[in-house]
Amino acid sequence: MRVAGFGFRGAATVASLQDALARAGGGVTALATADRKASAPVAGAFARALGLPLVAVPRDLLARAVVLTHSAKVAERFGTGSVAEAAALVACGPGARLIGPRVVSGDGLATVAIAERDGA
Repeated sequence: MRVAGFGFRGAATVASLQDALARAGGGVTALATADRKASAPVAGAFARALGLPLVAVPRDLLARAVVLTHSAKVAERFGTGSVAEAAALVACGPGARLIGPRVVSGDGLATVAIAERDGA
């Protein structure tokens, strides 16, 4: 199983998210983001464009994930240093590991991190 977690600014577009995912790699089976971002129109449009399920991850679960990168601003708002990394890990489930740190879209409006685990 491979899950792409993503974070984004309000001005992000589906193209922003697609670019970040392309930079991070592919072959994902689901998408994930913070629950308060999952209801944004761009999040739903991105999931529909890829034909993938979108997992909304609550703040308390984001805060428990051990991430590779840290943004103080993101930590204050979401309880984690990286929404993309934490969402990917939580949605992927127990034993998940990041394949690398989050990557940023070319326009700087979106981040994506991919987590994977065996046997799922």
